[in-house]
Amino acid sequence: MKRFIEGEDRGQGTLLPELLDDYVAADNPVRVVDVFVEELDLAGLGFKRVHPAKTGRPAYHPAVLLKLYVYGYLNRIQSSRRLEREAQRNVELMWLTQRLRPDFKTIANFRKDNGKGIRNVCRQFVVVCQQLELFSDAVVAIDGSKFKAVNSSDRNFTDAKLKRRMEEIEANITRYLAELDTADRQEPTAKQAKTVRLNDKIASLKEQMVKLREIEAKLEKTGETQISLTDPDARSMMTRGSGIVGYNVQTAVDTRHHLIVEHDVTNNGSDRDQLSGMAKKARTVIGTPILTAIADRGYFKGEEILACHEAGIFALVPPTKTSGAKADGRFDKADFIYDPQKNEYRCPAGQALIWRFATVEKGMTNHRYWSSNCQGCLLKEKCTPSPNRRVTRWEHQAVLDSMQTRLEQSPDAMRIRRSTVEHPYGTIKAWMGSAHFLTKGLERVKTEMSLHVLAYNLKRLMALLGIAAVMDAIRAYALFLRLYGPLRAIILITLPED
Repeated sequence: MKRFIEGEDRGQGTLLPELLDDYVAADNPVRVVDVFVEELDLAGLGFKRVHPAKTGRPAYHPAVLLKLYVYGYLNRIQSSRRLEREAQRNVELMWLTQRLRPDFKTIANFRKDNGKGIRNVCRQFVVVCQQLELFSDAVVAIDGSKFKAVNSSDRNFTDAKLKRRMEEIEANITRYLAELDTADRQEPTAKQAKTVRLNDKIASLKEQMVKLREIEAKLEKTGETQISLTDPDARSMMTRGSGIVGYNVQTAVDTRHHLIVEHDVTNNGSDRDQLSGMAKKARTVIGTPILTAIADRGYFKGEEILACHEAGIFALVPPTKTSGAKADGRFDKADFIYDPQKNEYRCPAGQALIWRFATVEKGMTNHRYWSSNCQGCLLKEKCTPSPNRRVTRWEHQAVLDSMQTRLEQSPDAMRIRRSTVEHPYGTIKAWMGSAHFLTKGLERVKTEMSLHVLAYNLKRLMALLGIAAVMDAIRAYALFLRLYGPLRAIILITLPED
């Protein structure tokens, strides 16, 4: 093998560096993990066993296991068994944990028992970003995405799915019984083998039917619309073109630096009730009285937009198109102009649609308007097939109209939203692989998602500022916390000059 770069002889003795620290470069991201965890007040964040017990076998310090998990999620190693193997062979982890090698059960139990603490660590890192004034624009994009749970669609049942499966089983039993009747007229040798096989299939189907009856009874007892057998908190949710059993992850992402400001995990597949809650949480984290929240039309709901307005949050959400008038070549509601002084609408033909009455539907007060001159109008065919064109106006329609004006003044809002909030989802799902969540139950899934968000934000901040600057900022923030405590919310950390 001449004229190739050759490796060393495996039998040749080698003088290794005297210090394990020599294997980890000064700009290695693992050093950021070490500094960040070391500066945390783990007891204050809610971690268990921070103080050792007076008796019994010594335990691993929570900081060691937290470093292990943060490093694992930074490097797409989420499994406790894989983390156990990496701690035994990965030089960076040997440096990070000081050659400690916890077993997989200890690693898994730490994540299971310290969910609150891990979620608080994720929030603490976002506070560091806030103190670095990275959220100064006070503009976030909000979106939701469906993530797979540890529950296949075959082990998720709704009323419709149960009825359909029961009908299939009954049809199969009927078919097998008919085949048994046919087998009775065959030769004894062939009859015996086929009869045994068909009876086994029938018995198996009857067992399945019993289990489905039990599931149906449980659904009726709990009042739930669906049930999952592997992960009880997972729910079947519609996605583009198909459906999955999983969770709906909500995020609010800063539009300037694309850092995840706030996140939440829910098993409600709809986004319509999430806007104001996510926006208020994001505003609290950013620490500003005014916030602009951008979302897609899946978040459009009058009550949520009103809640944002009352909280001082400027929402930018395109309205949903529920009317088919425009597609049919008729006038849309937007073609009717409202006059607030007269409290009436002006139609395209110039007629006035006056107020008639108000109704309360689903807790919302709606006003109804129409004209008495529709029958003789020359534009009636282009307006409505009904005797009168009636227009409904919500009592807080002015809030929606104001938002529509802001949307028209911000033509790039939806492009900014798409380029901001969808990238983190794609990145995190790529890290997760084909199977998204590894844990079961809503609380544990929230913990796992917090680790993913923390890893994403860590990587993002290191890319923005550099590793040395991030470590200096974390140390400075920790120092200010120790010195000023409750005043930390008004302290601004300045980055070291280049």
